[in-house]
Amino acid sequence: MSDDQKRSQYDQFGHAGVGMGGGPGQGDFSGFHMSMDDIFSQFGDIFGGSPFESIFGGGGRQSRSRGRGSDISVRLHLSYEEIAKGVEKKIKINKTILAPGAEFTTCPTCHGQGQVSTVQKTILGHMQTTSICPHCEGSGKRIGNRPAGSGPDGMIKKEKTIKIKVPPGVEDGNYMTINGQGNEDINGHPGDLIVMFAEKDHVHFVRDGEHVLLEVRVSYPMAVEGGKIEIPTLDGKAELKIPSGIQPGQVLRMRGKGFPRLRSRATGDQLVKVQVDIPTKISKSVKKTIEKLKTELDPIKKPFTKIDI
Repeated sequence: MSDDQKRSQYDQFGHAGVGMGGGPGQGDFSGFHMSMDDIFSQFGDIFGGSPFESIFGGGGRQSRSRGRGSDISVRLHLSYEEIAKGVEKKIKINKTILAPGAEFTTCPTCHGQGQVSTVQKTILGHMQTTSICPHCEGSGKRIGNRPAGSGPDGMIKKEKTIKIKVPPGVEDGNYMTINGQGNEDINGHPGDLIVMFAEKDHVHFVRDGEHVLLEVRVSYPMAVEGGKIEIPTLDGKAELKIPSGIQPGQVLRMRGKGFPRLRSRATGDQLVKVQVDIPTKISKSVKKTIEKLKTELDPIKKPFTKIDI
């Protein structure tokens, strides 16, 4: 989530937009935000090792040993509903493979070593440097028999469909490594497929960790009397009870209506910020009712207070 998005959430939800918690039902939200390190450690626990990691922090994915093809990276866009429940997706990739019938010979420059050494005379004596062979690019081989339709290196492109099983609760910026589904080298050894997860923007919700944020508007009479409204959730429509006397900006908590937490039965909450729709134009009859109401309500004893920043 970008800094601009966090600032926007802070303006809209206060602390709820950047790290949430608080008492049952409503109120402050500090302390509930799940750190990215916690999330990544849970991903690692699911599959063993660290198949899920952050693209933008915490060290990157470690390269496997030399002698394999290059990796393929794809971005998989997921809706909030798909992330909440988990989903199986099929993606098509174009991978480089060794053409059937391709034959290779030992590189005459490096004699199959994949690297060459040069000796230079300096004032300190003879210095030897080693570099990748420029003729075989480190493979130690040169193309002998090149099948029709293959490239100069004896490779061809092949389309393949891969099934991706996405567990519930992944976040934007995580990725999954699928071993052996990348491009092949001239020995037929494949690299990996890196599937990067991206969250689609939602028409209603904003996400913060395992929690979902939503803002609703209620009429002034409902704010005073209380009532029930139907609102969207990640699992469809649900009924939200508005308590009588609710204040503008008050946040209600719908427990268990957020995203599931990985390797846990726990689920985040849906946090609903309630705004009261104050009418700007009223009829004479409504005005009389309000005037009567003013005489029956207790006056505000402290009409001003210090802003808590």
